[in-house]
Amino acid sequence: QVRLVESGGGLVQAGGSLRLSCAASGNIFSINAMGWYRQAPGKQRELVARIFSGSGTNYSDSVKGRFTISRDNAENTVYLQMNSLKPEDTAVYYCNVLIRWRDYWGQGTQVTVSS
Repeated sequence: QVRLVESGGGLVQAGGSLRLSCAASGNIFSINAMGWYRQAPGKQRELVARIFSGSGTNYSDSVKGRFTISRDNAENTVYLQMNSLKPEDTAVYYCNVLIRWRDYWGQGTQVTVSS
């Protein structure tokens, strides 16, 4: 069993910041990557940012320069620092962990950016 607990979502004005956290526990040996996806109403789920076991990262073009992903390996926690938020960042954000190349998902946390 793999458990992912997310926190940090909420309502913020445009230009503001939020920090999301996701703590993984359970059978989490051999994590390949940890990351965040988001899904806005009527749209497909999309990758926001991902950090790999070797610390390499990749970001969606829409968030580059504004969002930063980081990871605490000792705590098996991944963070997403979101700055300069825009109304189009409004979505449910899902934590994703890739373990032995199998996806695991958190329950999602709502991020709403008002204009």
